[in-house]
Amino acid sequence: MNRYLKLVNFEFERFFRFYLILIGITILSEIIGIIVKSKTYLNRAHQEINVNLMPQSEFIEQFGKMSIYNFSQSGWFMGPIALCIVTLLIYVFFIWYRDWFGKNTFSYRLFMLPTERMNIYFAKATTIILFVLGLVALQILLFPIEIQLLKWLVPSEFRIDMTVPEITENLYYLYLLFPKTLIEFILYYGTGIIAVFVIFTAILFERSYRLKGIFYAIIYVAVSILVFLGPALFDAFVLEGYFYTIELFLLEIGAALLVLAGAIWVGNKLIKHKIRV
Repeated sequence: MNRYLKLVNFEFERFFRFYLILIGITILSEIIGIIVKSKTYLNRAHQEINVNLMPQSEFIEQFGKMSIYNFSQSGWFMGPIALCIVTLLIYVFFIWYRDWFGKNTFSYRLFMLPTERMNIYFAKATTIILFVLGLVALQILLFPIEIQLLKWLVPSEFRIDMTVPEITENLYYLYLLFPKTLIEFILYYGTGIIAVFVIFTAILFERSYRLKGIFYAIIYVAVSILVFLGPALFDAFVLEGYFYTIELFLLEIGAALLVLAGAIWVGNKLIKHKIRV
C-alpha cells in the first residue's frame, strides 16, 4: 500500500503544474466572465431604458433577467470546462505514452521498480480519478462565489437568483457532472471510471503487441462496449422490453462490474507478462 501511494503521489506531481494551470484558467475565466456578462447586461439595460426610453418592464420582457443560468451557457463558463475535459481525456493516454516517448525513456525504470506492476496501473488510474474529482470540487466551490458576485453586480429587479441544484438541473451537461442523487453519481462516475480502465487496458494491448496490438485494442474495446450495453440491447431488440426497469438496472450493474473486472484481469496479464519496455 505504501508503494502504491508513493506511485500515486509521483504520478500526481508529474502533471501538477499543468493541473494548476487548468485550475487558474477556470477560476479566471469564470470570475472575469461573470463580471463581463453582468456589465454587458447592465450597459444594454442603461442604453435601452435611459437612452432609448424603453420601459423597464418592456426591457425585461424582451431581454429577460440576468441569471447564473445565462452565464453558464456562455463561452466564459463552458470554455474552461471543455478545456479541462479535453485535457484530461488526452492525459488518459499521455499518462502512459510519455513513459515510452519522453525525452528520456522512463518505462524501463518504471517497470523495474521493486513493486507489483499492477500498482503502476492502479496508481495511474487513481491519479486520473483524483484530477477529475478535484476539478468537479473546484466548480462546486466556484458556484456560490459566482452567485454572490452576480448579486453584487446586478440589481435585484434585473436578476433571477438560482441555487446550485437549480443551475445543474437546467443544463444537461452540468447534470452529468453534478448528479442530484448518490445513485446517479455512482452511475455516471462509475461508468467514467470503467471507461478509464478499459482505455488503460487497450493501451497495454498496443504497448505489448505494437501494430497487432492496435487491432487487439480495438477488438477489446468493442467487446467491452458490447458487454456493457448487452443487457439493454438484448432487452430492447430481442425481448422487446421484457425486464422491469429495476431488473434491467441490476443487469447493467452486473455487466459494468464484469467489464471492470475483465479490464483489470486482462491488464494484469499484459502488464506482468506481455508489456515491452
